[in-house]
Amino acid sequence: MDKSIIVDTGPLVAFLNRSDRYHNWTKQQWERIRPPLLTCEAVLAETCFLMRHLPGGSQAVLELVNRGVIQSLFNLEQEAQPLMKLIKRYADVPMSLADACLVRMSELHAQSKVLTLDRDFRIYRKHSRHVIPLLIPH
Repeated sequence: MDKSIIVDTGPLVAFLNRSDRYHNWTKQQWERIRPPLLTCEAVLAETCFLMRHLPGGSQAVLELVNRGVIQSLFNLEQEAQPLMKLIKRYADVPMSLADACLVRMSELHAQSKVLTLDRDFRIYRKHSRHVIPLLIPH
């Protein structure tokens, strides 16, 4: 499996929430991946928000970061210009900040794959025209 995996909100929620319909699929993907998985703070914020109703949900997200399973090294301030361009380009989707960050991360990490449940990533392109390699359920 590729060493550089960028993880989206959906798989994080599914991995931590056993009742999620994608839990088993996500667990199988994680068994093939060597940590750390890369992400951004926008994804972590979305994940904590979605996990807030599960006992210890947000804490479990932060524990993945604390243990080094998830790394968030993306600099939003430094990447603001490219992010604005992406959000403008995909305004009709519309593209969230988290999705824009992940697309930009896929540009910065050339050999990466994005682990996602979000079909919008089939639409998004890195460097304007290149398909983003995905780990996504069929």
